Amino acid sequence: MKWTFPFVIAGVMAFVPAVAPAATIDNQAEQALMRALADEYNAEAFYAAVIETFGPVRPFSNIIEAERMHASALVDLMRGYGIDVPPNDKLGAQAVEVEVPATLKEACLMGVEAEILNRDLYTRDLMPAAAGYPDILRVFGGLQAASENSHLPAFQRCAQRN
Repeated sequence: MKWTFPFVIAGVMAFVPAVAPAATIDNQAEQALMRALADEYNAEAFYAAVIETFGPVRPFSNIIEAERMHASALVDLMRGYGIDVPPNDKLGAQAVEVEVPATLKEACLMGVEAEILNRDLYTRDLMPAAAGYPDILRVFGGLQAASENSHLPAFQRCAQRN
């Protein structure tokens, strides 16, 4: 298998293998990629809304960039498998903006909950659905590790200090 470029996912080094255009993928694995991308899009949109409300506060200002990199890694995989990539229609959406709480502490607590749910989504649903695809599992593993080892502790620290 040919390897393309390395990229960093919130401190976790991962490699995205080159996938031949129109490589075959089953529906279950395709849906796992779509769910993972939707989750990254939702996180980016919420974190953008928090930044719009409270300014470029950490960890939101750092983690939003990581979410964009995560989405990019998923988009690369999807394109390699010939899957149409939807745009992030959650960015700037009123439905997301009204979810932003009144305080930064509450936003941080929501970040904690979101990262726990994200980590568990990969373990419970997405990784089993993509079991036959080592390239997808490699990226999913990196994304899950970023949630558990980087984003979750950052939001926990944020909630403790605010």
